Amino acid sequence: MDIEARMERDDDDYTKDGTVDIYKKPANKKKTGTWKACPFILGDEGCERLAYYGMSTNLVNYIQQKLNLSNAASSRSVTNWQGTCYVTPLLGAFLADAYLGRYWTIATFSTLYIIGIAFLTMSASIGGLKPACDNGSCHPTGSQKTAFFVAIYLIAFGTGGIKPCVSSFGADQFDDNDETEKKSKSSFFNWFYLSINVGALIASSVLVWIQMNVGWGWGFGVPAVAMAIALVFFFSGTRLYRLQPPGGSPLTRILQVFVASIRKCNVKPPRDESLLYETSDVESNIKGSRKLEHSEEFRFFDKAAVETGSDKVNGSVNPWKLCTVTQVEEVKSIIRLLPVWATGIVFSCVYSQMSTMFVLQGNIMDQHIGPNFTIPSACLSIFDTLSVIFWAPIYDLVIIPLARKFTGHERGFTQLQRMGIGLVISIFAMVAAGVLEVIRLDYVRRNNYYDLTTIPMSIFWQVPQYFLIGCAEVFTFIGQLEFFYDQAPDAMRSLCSALCLTTTALGNYLSSLIVTIVINVTTRNGKLGWIPDNLNRGHLDYFYWLLAILSFINFFVYLWIAKWYTYKKVSGKPALTR
Repeated sequence: MDIEARMERDDDDYTKDGTVDIYKKPANKKKTGTWKACPFILGDEGCERLAYYGMSTNLVNYIQQKLNLSNAASSRSVTNWQGTCYVTPLLGAFLADAYLGRYWTIATFSTLYIIGIAFLTMSASIGGLKPACDNGSCHPTGSQKTAFFVAIYLIAFGTGGIKPCVSSFGADQFDDNDETEKKSKSSFFNWFYLSINVGALIASSVLVWIQMNVGWGWGFGVPAVAMAIALVFFFSGTRLYRLQPPGGSPLTRILQVFVASIRKCNVKPPRDESLLYETSDVESNIKGSRKLEHSEEFRFFDKAAVETGSDKVNGSVNPWKLCTVTQVEEVKSIIRLLPVWATGIVFSCVYSQMSTMFVLQGNIMDQHIGPNFTIPSACLSIFDTLSVIFWAPIYDLVIIPLARKFTGHERGFTQLQRMGIGLVISIFAMVAAGVLEVIRLDYVRRNNYYDLTTIPMSIFWQVPQYFLIGCAEVFTFIGQLEFFYDQAPDAMRSLCSALCLTTTALGNYLSSLIVTIVINVTTRNGKLGWIPDNLNRGHLDYFYWLLAILSFINFFVYLWIAKWYTYKKVSGKPALTR
């Protein structure tokens, strides 16, 4: 009995979610993970985000001023690049889930990121690579433009291995099978997003000021140093980390379910779900994954788990003919996530305006603070960051306990409710931006300020629209991070985090598409259109109203989808070798 008790006690010292330490041994709960590992991950994320936002926040002005592109072309260049930054995570996530694991994926792609940002710094500071300028006008050559775009797209691929993995890697430090650790995981996502915005705060204030007043070489050089510091932070915590082993190609498992289901399209699934094929062990046959319980939706895919006489060859199961219930439920989980994912695209389109249209709107407003100091228009994103820094801990420490009293839910709101609240707030952000532009254009008309490059109207009137977007982020973006991690199958968490991030990519692409359509439609017959180079003669307010209407429609679509959504159910233990 003493031996059994000792074995049980020893087993309690290790995680039960399949994680291992850096030496590939079962992760000891006392020596690895939880909040003792998180400072290194949060420090890494804060510095990496400082580097990213320090480069991207003011990028539209660099492209406009140094590469000599128009307002619309500069805006499209930024949104297309940002979109790529949020598509490449699909590649990074696939490599992490299938082969490398999250730790080694972050380490590998961070190196590529540093090369890209170093090259960007050189393109803005070394003679021959940086455009020649005189009398306030720059004359970039084709090779100089090429060098710039090669640098930023190297960064886009580098960030592709970091974005989908860091939040999931941080969440991996908390064991879902330990109730105390599981509760801490929800708080981790709030503090993770807070670390992002601490980095963004420095980027949108200090670094933007350096770029506009000291020079772009220093403005891009500091982010390069920050990225190097991020890598130091990350490696410093190596011995404390819990690592989730890669479970094999998730795309292969998904494809196997589709192929097996189509092969058995004439087979009728049994009413008794216990007759469907599943391993007899408590553990799943997918490394690092727990078993998933059968769900009633998408019954067509259940055909893949119906066992027939030809499914086994010499006693071995052919995975292209017969799949486990867990494997089928992985596919169902992804399908259930897709409608929720799609509703995040319009929200991300609204969010992308902070680095494009909000900046261009602020460029023609009075940027003075006192008689001698001016604030670059891109610096106003600091109020979005301050909003997040204010609301993230308030949500965790105040809103959740208050909401819990009324809803009875342990997190105050369900993840879907939290995201819905953010969608509503984003509508008000666009309304605030539209109202300001109406007032600004009316001021221009009344005073005949059409040809002024700076309107005597304080840029700080933009603060409400930035602050509202920051509030919306705390509800929607953090809710998405937690939702996609929780609802993802265990062995597909990086992939689902990347899927979450692609809403930002598609939101940026959607913004570019809308801008292109608006320009083509509103400039017919020689008209200036809604977004001319001289915004005093345009109608940027109409563009904001359009986004507000799209956001309103998107919210009601989201309500219908959220009502329909079914949360996943897990059982058993993950497959691992001890």
